[in-house]
Amino acid sequence: MICYGDTVLDLADELLDTYAEVFSAPPWNEDEETIRRFGVRLQADTRRRGFRTALVQSAAGIDGFATGWLTPAAFPADRGYAQVAAQLGPQRVRELLTGALEVDELAVRPHARGRGTGRALLTEIAADAPDGRAWLLTSRLATATVATYRRLGWREVTPLPGTRTAVVVFLSPTHPSRP
Repeated sequence: MICYGDTVLDLADELLDTYAEVFSAPPWNEDEETIRRFGVRLQADTRRRGFRTALVQSAAGIDGFATGWLTPAAFPADRGYAQVAAQLGPQRVRELLTGALEVDELAVRPHARGRGTGRALLTEIAADAPDGRAWLLTSRLATATVATYRRLGWREVTPLPGTRTAVVVFLSPTHPSRP
């Protein structure tokens, strides 16, 4: 199921519970304040251009979700964006990322892993990415997550020489500029 804009806010408490279960565990180890800020951030994110949420639900509730939006031409500098800009450079940021669908969060509860839930969420959220252009970033320390994206056909963008940071930038299997 996919929701556009602020319609997903009706499920905000369930999304927050899913987020907390996934991101309070290793390797993320997010604290209560960071988890609380996701709920606040979600409300603001629903106003971003092209915002959407993909959901997988079962009798147990939300098994997983992904959020995304279109990356603005004025590339942000907060959160992990500064690291992305540093390792790709302004030209590659413009060519590869701006105007593309940015997958911001992907959260799959432990009981739903290994069943294709992450693949389904990524496929659904990126299905209508402009010209097939979708991207995401994750921490280099999340080795299982990095391996999962690679297994699902997402490809790492090689950092410029001497610019490797703590994040890995991936392009979707349908991105026309994949490395």
